[in-house]
Amino acid sequence: MHNLKEKFSKNYSANIEAHHSSLSRSHRLRTEERLKKGELKVVVSSISLELGIDIGFIDLVILLGSPKSVARALQRTGRSGHKLHDEIKGRIIVLDRDDLIECSVLLKNALENKIDRIQIPRNPLDVLAQQVYGIAIEESQKAEQVFKLVTQAYPFSSLKRSSFYEIIDYLKGEFTVLENRHVYAKIWFDEETGMIGKRGKLARVIYMTNIGTIPDESRITVKIKDQKIGSIDEGFLERLKKGDVFVLGGQSYEFRYASGMTAQVMAAYKRPPTVPSWFSEMLPLSFDLALEIQKFRELMEQKFLAKKSEKEIKDFIKKYLYVEDNTVSAIYEYFKEQFLFLELPTTKKFLIEVFSEGNLRHAIFHSLYGRRVNDALSRAYAFALSKLIHKDIELTVTDNGFVLSVNTKLPLEKTLKLVTSAELRKILVFAIEKTEILNRRFRHCAVRSLMILRSYKGRQKTAGRQQMASRLLISAVRRIDNNFPILNEARREVLEDLMDINNAEKVLQGID
Repeated sequence: MHNLKEKFSKNYSANIEAHHSSLSRSHRLRTEERLKKGELKVVVSSISLELGIDIGFIDLVILLGSPKSVARALQRTGRSGHKLHDEIKGRIIVLDRDDLIECSVLLKNALENKIDRIQIPRNPLDVLAQQVYGIAIEESQKAEQVFKLVTQAYPFSSLKRSSFYEIIDYLKGEFTVLENRHVYAKIWFDEETGMIGKRGKLARVIYMTNIGTIPDESRITVKIKDQKIGSIDEGFLERLKKGDVFVLGGQSYEFRYASGMTAQVMAAYKRPPTVPSWFSEMLPLSFDLALEIQKFRELMEQKFLAKKSEKEIKDFIKKYLYVEDNTVSAIYEYFKEQFLFLELPTTKKFLIEVFSEGNLRHAIFHSLYGRRVNDALSRAYAFALSKLIHKDIELTVTDNGFVLSVNTKLPLEKTLKLVTSAELRKILVFAIEKTEILNRRFRHCAVRSLMILRSYKGRQKTAGRQQMASRLLISAVRRIDNNFPILNEARREVLEDLMDINNAEKVLQGID
């Protein structure tokens, strides 16, 4: 928005606004109201206006860079053309040649109605705890009837009876040691009759003031000892691990540890960041779109191997991708350079490039599977490699691949043999066990399952206080059972929702 005002001050002065989640609610509502009235020419937005906006004054949606999935592209461009007889119009401004390929394949899939598959979380135990508690409050009934009821819902259709009764045990207060952490029984369960029911006079009030699945998020204060440096999003913090380098206010800092809502760092002069500053804001490339891009790479490689003429290859690009002549030429030149001087990673070719930079050795995995799959693969390979060489591994992850960096030789062949599709889940459970990402996700799950109450007798618990309570609670839960259902749910959420372990397993099956 600032650049538009600077360059086109005559066009955009009072008729341009910004809209994103960091702005106050009143500012966002005012922008939406002015947009509805047709007072604004331009709104520069993040994903905050992606859904639910039905405004007849939007003529054109401009996307800066790839929206990372076909569904998202259609959703965003669909904000335009809401007046009678209007057409939906969208333009994508590509940022580099990789982005050009990605957006071109995305356009092809959109025109051919190939939309990314939806991934629905399976058996979320924290939500199950919330639902069972609500059913028990409504009326006393047999636990088996409740089990039959919840398994009729698709997300719980494969729920194991043992997992269901683990949640019953938690809700009935089986683990009295948790009372030291202010986690009390919420239902009663009669083992003879198999009946469950509500417990306590405040059950309905507690339930109605604490239900929901969207976690409270907050800004994290970044400090060097007691000196405040700035702040970062909590979503950004949960991705950090000890030793990661990131940029804040133009300076590089190395992450050490987090306590509550404070992140402790140390200066990292002249060290490049291993985690980009936009990491938590940019949505990941969908796995389905990533495979389509790799399929196009493979087709292009086959054309060059078959020594097809420039005209034949350009005709193929134009017909396959529905793009205009300038785009065709740019794509042709890009692939020609790669074919002549490099290797083209495809669905059947997993390329690893190793090079040295000073004392550091880098292994670049050219794995175009989207950031969620690469997050899973990179953590597994880094964990296996760290156990082999007994050193911490620096990680950099993108949609197009990931980099492992360390100041010693890289025994890559041994590492690749250790990480198989059969062992991936086990390795990742070990890899995330003491990470910030699991600690933060456990808090979300503890709040959803009502282990931690956001509101009690009119008092609200902030995200910071929730996190402090979560730190103490996760230690207590581990002492009871390292496979406590809510802790296992936090692991599932990290591996399946935040990462994409299921598709990562498919990639490793191909490598196996």
